[in-house]
Amino acid sequence: MKGGLVTLTRYLAEELSPRGIRANSVSPGSTRTRIGGNAFELYPEVIPGLAAETALGRLGEPDDIGKVIATLLGDEGGWVTAQDIEVSGGLNL
Repeated sequence: MKGGLVTLTRYLAEELSPRGIRANSVSPGSTRTRIGGNAFELYPEVIPGLAAETALGRLGEPDDIGKVIATLLGDEGGWVTAQDIEVSGGLNL
């Protein structure tokens, strides 16, 4: 799935760039959300193992991902296109 998304992102960037439209994708690591039926609240025992797999030693928070997306959408990201940005806290380093 991720490979397909990365490939689609690159093709969209190539196709849309003549119109000044940028295309990027964001690939988050383990992030504390309600996806999965509040799994992190129901099974808190999985959190330490997931956090241990990241260089930053914690789960991501929705704001960690949102800030990267906001940067890509703002003027700061104006020269970024055709990229997959991994936002994972250094997963599996």
